Amino acid sequence: MPDEGPEVDRYLGRLGLTGRPAATLAGLREVHRAHVSRVPYDNLSIMLGRPDPVDPAHGVERVTTGGRLGYCFQQNGAFAWLLTELGFSVSRRHGHVWTSPGTQLATDLNHLVLVVSGLPSDDNPGGHWWADAGLGEGFAEPLPLVRGDHVVDGWSYGIGAGYGAQAAGRPTGPAAWTYRHLPGGVLGGIVVTSRDHSPDAIAAAHAVLGLGEGSPFRRVLVAQRIDGARQLTVRGLVHQVLTPGSRDQRDLASYDDWRSALADELLLPTDDVTDAEWASLWDRTLASHRAWDEAGRP
Repeated sequence: MPDEGPEVDRYLGRLGLTGRPAATLAGLREVHRAHVSRVPYDNLSIMLGRPDPVDPAHGVERVTTGGRLGYCFQQNGAFAWLLTELGFSVSRRHGHVWTSPGTQLATDLNHLVLVVSGLPSDDNPGGHWWADAGLGEGFAEPLPLVRGDHVVDGWSYGIGAGYGAQAAGRPTGPAAWTYRHLPGGVLGGIVVTSRDHSPDAIAAAHAVLGLGEGSPFRRVLVAQRIDGARQLTVRGLVHQVLTPGSRDQRDLASYDDWRSALADELLLPTDDVTDAEWASLWDRTLASHRAWDEAGRP
């Protein structure tokens, strides 16, 4: 049964929703669009050297009190809680995000994938949908777990055959599939499987990604959100708005411009960040940007 408690209402209020979406396909689309638009993906706490926990209860508290939520494990952990409380049938998968062909077949867990089942449509009679608030640069609405290309707001996303048996996950959807990311995006794609994605596995992966010396999440500040067809990103000192037909990119030339873009355009909450932390992060980000610029922006 859907939850009747005030915590759900506070969560929905953060998303700008005044009523509770029904546990229907229309309701799923509504809450998905609101989440990716109003709760930005970010790695700020990781960049500050104090990564937040991946426990879903902590993430829910962060959302309902107006704080930052974080990256994929935190985003989708909290989102799964909300969807379940609203009455949706949610299951999870192991995700491996790759950015270059050489890493496509790796098996490390670096993304938590959500499947919402029981919502058949004419184009998706199986009723299984991939909901994802944790890609940052992703899709505004859930994708049908049907092989082929799927268009959302002018963007084309590809669902392909998985590696291994396809029937093992039913009736909660396919056990595995592959994903081709939107053109011009940072990601290459995702390999989804039923490998270990338990809370312990997620905590272990988070320890590596949040604190490991070689973690890509420790290299540069990233904040992202999806506003319909617009993919908004601040990466280091570069602000980008990507649409299916355009790429608007500009450097954030001053500290104030940088802070303003994060707060006003990316909607990133930062009340817990001290002046000393901001100063240190600005110095590191500016130095990294200058080195990248001098190297020809590879």
